[in-house]
Amino acid sequence: MNDLSELRRIAGQLIMVRLFGTELDEDTAAFLRDNRIRGACLFRQNMLNAEQLTGFTGALREVMGEQSLIALDQEGGAVVRSTWVPAPPSAMALGAANDPELAFEVGAAVARAVRGLGFNWNFAPVLDLNNNPHNPVIAERSFGADPETATRIALAWMAGSESEGVACCVKHFPGHGDTHVDSHRALPTVDKPLAELERFEFAPFRMAAGGAAPAPAMMTAHIVYPALDPDYPATMSHTILTGILREQWNYGGVVITDGMDMHAIAHRYGAGQAAVRALVAGADMVMAIGSRETQEETVAAIAAAIASGELPLNQVEQKLARLAALAAGHPAGATGARNAALQDSDRADRALMARAWQRGLSARGAVRRPAPGSKIRLVARQDVVSDGVSEAGVPAATLAASLGQLFEVELVTFADAEAFDWRALPQDGRFTILASTSRRRYGPHARDTWRPDLHLALWNPYQALDFAAPALMTYGFAAPALDAVNAWLAGRIEAAGQCPVPGF
Repeated sequence: MNDLSELRRIAGQLIMVRLFGTELDEDTAAFLRDNRIRGACLFRQNMLNAEQLTGFTGALREVMGEQSLIALDQEGGAVVRSTWVPAPPSAMALGAANDPELAFEVGAAVARAVRGLGFNWNFAPVLDLNNNPHNPVIAERSFGADPETATRIALAWMAGSESEGVACCVKHFPGHGDTHVDSHRALPTVDKPLAELERFEFAPFRMAAGGAAPAPAMMTAHIVYPALDPDYPATMSHTILTGILREQWNYGGVVITDGMDMHAIAHRYGAGQAAVRALVAGADMVMAIGSRETQEETVAAIAAAIASGELPLNQVEQKLARLAALAAGHPAGATGARNAALQDSDRADRALMARAWQRGLSARGAVRRPAPGSKIRLVARQDVVSDGVSEAGVPAATLAASLGQLFEVELVTFADAEAFDWRALPQDGRFTILASTSRRRYGPHARDTWRPDLHLALWNPYQALDFAAPALMTYGFAAPALDAVNAWLAGRIEAAGQCPVPGF
């Protein structure tokens, strides 16, 4: 096969692209059609509201055809893209609740919402086991640190999604939990012996790859595991993707790479070279979510690799078959009747999410409530920040208004926890609450010079370890998480969750 345009149309079916803007313009539509691209991933900047988004996904489906794969990251907690649908708790909140039935119901509700918006593929749940308190990117996105428990809850969530017709994609194989580097910014290494990887990191992915209901898709990690392959990150490792995942574990689902624009890959390889390496290693689809120029380069490189035989045509056909089966089993789009049913279920799903957030609420130490109607001092960051993966945290003023339903609130904000003069806070007997509204851990200056009466860890639970103070952990900052905090402060509920990682 030497026809370049035909090779590009084959290559295009093996990539997922990122789109720019909030509607499908004609130039992008032509690019998708000409290269027969069947995969698109949408992010928060592509979304305005339900009407706009369903129009966007509908236009994509019309251009990309019945085998289109329209994806997003709707994990729950801080990692959500559609922010107006019922807000799901993070994985770790569900791990703290430790109830597979609840996890199934939440997974199903998430799927109902995104299916109604036109998506058929959700890059969730996270199967990384987080046992590293300094992990900058996983933390509460993980269901916990115990392989058996975390996997049981995660697979229940996945089964709930499947029950509503949305394909899941477990991530990040073979494990991103024990890193202190974010692969969006650099190339992490997990330097553990094979036996330890088998016991810990591999366990949830091995269970998800087999069994009666294996995960329909799996996402690779941009991480080097020297005990497995000292030369290439998992995304480009034949030893890991083919040798372990396909041959040892007999996994038959789709393998997709994490975003190839992430610095762990993009700063070390050319986009085309990296894509070809990933496909040769065993991936079925490359997430080419960089610029249009990068996407063009990726299509051209894959087409050239097919033409030269570097990427054998029989392997390409196997990849296309797996992708076709995924799309056929989870068709994109929603009928009018289904959308009407979704409207009817929205209120029930919001109630479910509120209950799930409450079930995960966890306490550390001898937490106590300020007296009803008392004067409290709330200390929080000035700005709301994102780590590049998550949505931005809750603004200090929003949190103050929420607590203001119960107390008279004096708000004190800081820009930099290490530069802030913690000792300058008045020692006037007012009950003081520190609210941690970012993922960043605190440095020695903050840790060593001050202690609040109550620490609200509203994002990264490991921040509760930074102060010798009682803490309440929500594992997320969505509105129902703040409502759960107020319910606890008012004495209506107890914090019955059990933080599912070591140190708590």
